[in-house]
Amino acid sequence: MAQRHMTTIVSLTLLALVLLAWEFLPPALDVPRFIIPTLSDCLAEFQRMWAFEGLWAHVLSTALYTALGFAIGSLLGAVLGYLLGMSAFWEKVLSPYILALQIAPKVAFAPLFIMWFGYNSMPKLLVTVLIVFFPVLVNVLQAMRTVDRDLINLARAYNLSRFGIFWKIEMPSTVPNLMAGLRIASTLAVIGVTVGELVGGNTGLGFLISYGGGQANAAMVFNAIILLTVIGFVLYSALVRIEERVLHYLPKAHG
Repeated sequence: MAQRHMTTIVSLTLLALVLLAWEFLPPALDVPRFIIPTLSDCLAEFQRMWAFEGLWAHVLSTALYTALGFAIGSLLGAVLGYLLGMSAFWEKVLSPYILALQIAPKVAFAPLFIMWFGYNSMPKLLVTVLIVFFPVLVNVLQAMRTVDRDLINLARAYNLSRFGIFWKIEMPSTVPNLMAGLRIASTLAVIGVTVGELVGGNTGLGFLISYGGGQANAAMVFNAIILLTVIGFVLYSALVRIEERVLHYLPKAHG
């Protein structure tokens, strides 16, 4: 308990020092506000954005499509990972195509999706799904490869069905890797949505970054980046809480 309090105090102290440096260093170094705005400049711009730019609607749009793209991409990645993990034949057949799609830069698909679906929310959702899909797929597939084969052979000796083997042996063994993939994907989901909004969106925090950059409004860009970070942090923290509950039976290392 004492160590936890000390960690919190040190963390808050570090945050206070960063905020003070942000407020006073740029003016002291004669850095123009359109290059690095101070903390007070960002707070004033935040109030203006809230009053006149419909900031809350942009935040909700980005948060909604981040969560939706994360959920769809994670579900598809997990399902395909488990299916390929249960079939060595189909894994060998599809692996080259999956690898090729994984190597291709996902952000390059955003203009293509815009040409297909227009300037709406679909492109940023598809980019997010595509970015989230692969970390979950790779983690699940790798975990399926390392499941204890002796346990599977023992289950077959007792005439356990294929679904029973998956549900009682393979699924529990792969949950830690699945959760690790989900945590990685949660940070990438914010990137996917932002890319979609930067390239062709008309709503969302990515759009505000593009708009603020065009207006040389660095404070608006800073505020949008901070809010994107908050959205990603909330999603990641929620997954950590879920992981703690799901994997409560695993021993934890104490340093």
